[in-house]
Amino acid sequence: MGVFVFLPLVLPLTAWPIARLAEHHLHPRTATRLLTGVAAVMAVCSTVCLALVMVVGTAQLPGNPLPDGWSDPEVRAAVPFDEVVGKAAIPALCAVVVACGRTLWRHGRVRRRAHRALAGLRGTEVAVLPDAVPYAYALPGGRRDRVVVTTGLLEQLGPAERRALFAHERAHLAGRHHRFLLAVQLAARANPFLRPLRTAVAYTAERWADEDAAQRVGSRRTVAHAIGRAALVSRGTPVPTLAGLAAAGPVPRRVAALLGPAPAVRRWPSLFTVVGLAAWGATAGAVMSAMSSANSAVTMALILYAATPL
Repeated sequence: MGVFVFLPLVLPLTAWPIARLAEHHLHPRTATRLLTGVAAVMAVCSTVCLALVMVVGTAQLPGNPLPDGWSDPEVRAAVPFDEVVGKAAIPALCAVVVACGRTLWRHGRVRRRAHRALAGLRGTEVAVLPDAVPYAYALPGGRRDRVVVTTGLLEQLGPAERRALFAHERAHLAGRHHRFLLAVQLAARANPFLRPLRTAVAYTAERWADEDAAQRVGSRRTVAHAIGRAALVSRGTPVPTLAGLAAAGPVPRRVAALLGPAPAVRRWPSLFTVVGLAAWGATAGAVMSAMSSANSAVTMALILYAATPL
């Protein structure tokens, strides 16, 4: 395997150029799906890389339950600097598992708390909370998807702006944006180099909902006004919400995008453009990461199989 076993740990750097370019040049729906897919593949590959290196490090520890053959020189020779990186991979992989576990646990806890808070209300699609604090968010799951909004926010919006607000939150639910956001959050926990993609997806998911709301309402300017007004009067939710769906994101950029022309719907950018070159580069990085992880995993499995006593 050699140094190629470490490629999945650093190849996420190839996705950085597209993170910013996708925000500006791709349709938000395409950008969200592309960046989430790239982040998920690279996160899995880097985790597999850590697991492979950890096997070498764990096999050298006294009293480990692994077969003695796994600490043979032939096995250690498969990983460069095995004594250092093998032991360092153990706490690194433990940190990844703990971080991802905490993220999933917090996600589930917030969802359960949010649904319990709405248990006494009518089972309508829109749940109006008698709260003077202005905020709104989309709550998927449970018996049905729901849009949660407070009376404090509704009082600050006009009829057209209310329609735009509901259309925006319904777009979050229809597009299952919480799944994309959760996926990139887990990916960023698995590999810190993927954090720019998490930030980019948080923005493109909001822009995706903005564009869907503009199509439903029929006025991009109305949605822009609703977003700006809601951001001015809103203070954020008093408790964390599911997958950050209540986060307003960079509101000035969202408003400016809505006041401009609608983005072109293209499934994949041309290679002969800057954003196309970045997109293909990020995709190539993801493919290389997957191939490197698969090759290292198969090679390590064969080495360990040969070193395992019958």
